[in-house]
Amino acid sequence: MENELFEKTSVPKAYMKLALPVVLSMMVSLVYNMVDTYFIALTGVQELVAGVSLVVPIFTMMIAFGDIFGLGGSSVISRLFGEKREADAKRASAFCVWASVLFGVFVTVILLLFRSQILGILGADETTWQYAGDYYTWIVLGAVFIIFGLVPSNILRTEGLATQAMTGSILGSIVNIILDPVFIFGLKQGAAGAAIATVLGNVIADIYYVYAIRKKAKRLSVALTDVKIPGVMIRDIFTIGIPASITNLMQSFMVMMTNHFLLSYGTDKIAAMGIALKANMITTLILVGFAFGGQPLIGYNYGSGNQKRLKEILKFSYLFEMGLGLVFTVIMSAFAPMIISIFMNDPEIVNNGAMMLRFQQLGMTFMAVTLVSTCVCQSVGNALGAFTLSLSRQGVLYVIALLILSRIFGYTGVLVSQACADVVTAVIAVGIVRKILKVRR
Repeated sequence: MENELFEKTSVPKAYMKLALPVVLSMMVSLVYNMVDTYFIALTGVQELVAGVSLVVPIFTMMIAFGDIFGLGGSSVISRLFGEKREADAKRASAFCVWASVLFGVFVTVILLLFRSQILGILGADETTWQYAGDYYTWIVLGAVFIIFGLVPSNILRTEGLATQAMTGSILGSIVNIILDPVFIFGLKQGAAGAAIATVLGNVIADIYYVYAIRKKAKRLSVALTDVKIPGVMIRDIFTIGIPASITNLMQSFMVMMTNHFLLSYGTDKIAAMGIALKANMITTLILVGFAFGGQPLIGYNYGSGNQKRLKEILKFSYLFEMGLGLVFTVIMSAFAPMIISIFMNDPEIVNNGAMMLRFQQLGMTFMAVTLVSTCVCQSVGNALGAFTLSLSRQGVLYVIALLILSRIFGYTGVLVSQACADVVTAVIAVGIVRKILKVRR
């Protein structure tokens, strides 16, 4: 049945069957992020909102680490399924599961050892240190659960179990949403309460994921006895997983760089940007869900050598994503003040946040091109292409745009930098994918 989905079902239907559960889980995750931001902002303490915003890159970094084994593993497993090497795929899944657990423990130890230094790098000062530190400590203690969760949520889709992957994400987000007000206000834990709720939500999701792999999946494994895999397979996982993780690391880097450039304009600007970036996730997460939801389909058909179907999938992906990005740009820009005011109804925050959100949205159509192209690179095992795109949009090109535009246009230059980086990255992305398809002919 799974092979029929990957090989014979019409492209739009197969793509949506795999992508929609991912999008739905992203939307629930989005609701969680919105509610989380809402409850944090509801405290009315601007320094608390800013402190949590400063530590968000650490949470994003953990997601990036999970992507090493989640996206790297799913890329390899999808191609192995396409090549009918199911025993190898099963061992690869077990390796990714246990490697992520060990790496999560390592991350917790390192981040706790260098807590003060890292908080300083993030930009915490005397007004935000306590709030940032509280949030940081609990998120770090939950690193193993956050990092591990990215593995089953990705590899389950390689077997067509997108609904199970979605269920785990939704379950974790619902638990998080319920516990947020309990810990933040009921138990008066403030910033620490928001982090504790996030960690507990991930724990519940992880328990479900283990159940899903053990009881629902037929070709995946969490058994320690299946962990041993050849070095070449480990290399393939890391070759794709590391560039995939760099994409999220660059997101953390982007937030850190933006916060540092906004520091001189006041704490209220950092708070507004924190809210604007959360609101911007409405577009980003949905576009990411549709782009990467079809990744198993691309990887499978690349592995099986079905060029005709592969090109049909790519054509559908690009047109659909770009159209969706354009629609979101118009809608989000039109309702920007209303969206920001939901989180904090302070006139200054609303004005700044709305402008920030509109500038972020300017690059969405171009970001859509980059997302699909990155997905293609990861799916087919093109490490160089994936690495290039990972470093570009929110990394090298963003820094160049930030340095140049902030010097020329000041505050407005900081805000428009991401959109400019999106345009240039999209052009590079198209060139990389065209080269991949030309070589494959």
